Amino acid sequence: MVLPAQRAAAPTPAPTPIGFTPGAPAWLAKLGGLRNVVRQELVARQLDEQLGAVARAGGPLRVLDVGCGQGTQALRLARLGHPVTGIDPDPATLAAARQALALETPDTQARVQLLQGSGEDCGRWFGPAAFDLVLCHGVLMYLPEPGPLLAALARILAPGGLLSVLVRNGDALALRPGLAGDWAGAVAAFAGDAYTNRLGLPTRADRRETLARTFAELDVPVQAWYGVRVFTDLAADDAPVPAEPELALLLDAEERAGRTDPYRQVAALTHLVGARP
Repeated sequence: MVLPAQRAAAPTPAPTPIGFTPGAPAWLAKLGGLRNVVRQELVARQLDEQLGAVARAGGPLRVLDVGCGQGTQALRLARLGHPVTGIDPDPATLAAARQALALETPDTQARVQLLQGSGEDCGRWFGPAAFDLVLCHGVLMYLPEPGPLLAALARILAPGGLLSVLVRNGDALALRPGLAGDWAGAVAAFAGDAYTNRLGLPTRADRRETLARTFAELDVPVQAWYGVRVFTDLAADDAPVPAEPELALLLDAEERAGRTDPYRQVAALTHLVGARP
């Protein structure tokens, strides 16, 4: 007996990213965890590797941190002597950044300006070539598409400046659910770029080649890219940070993996650094 052909079920539309604010309390509660420590330290090391290309005779760089969150990278760069403007739309994370800034030395505090606003506000607030270094870390995943914000950031980047972008790795989106035994989630990840992050928010991943084309079209070609969190992505939210010397070994292993193929290709996050000619 021949059964009638069954009509394929229509795919479920991917949820539209709703922004970061609903997950801010959960994010702030996890700041001291292993996963965030690894992320921030690796991004710092990778960024420092690229900064020599834009340092003007050792002088300070004008830095913009879009989606600065609790201010980890903004304050670190300010300690190094760079004037930093941090922008974030969420009042809770911005309050955490201000509290952290209050603990810094007066010299560092004088170099930091924290503003409440979105990346889209940058186009109205700042003129062309206003910054030598623009950071956009963990922001694009909360937007329906990356193009408009990247175009706004490229416009305010000075000649010779760097654009540093950290995104969820769309080329390895199935890895996390697969390793966790979530087979339905792994199969679904092959079909698109939507996922639900650990904060429970609908978000979106980006593929490196697609972003690299966008960077090139904006005249900020990618000059380096890294993976972030290869070995520790599945760590529990409350996983403790190991003591030395184990922490140093862990970070060295993650750093090595983040710059070595094929490991960096399957990292949870992709870090791209583009340079304005």
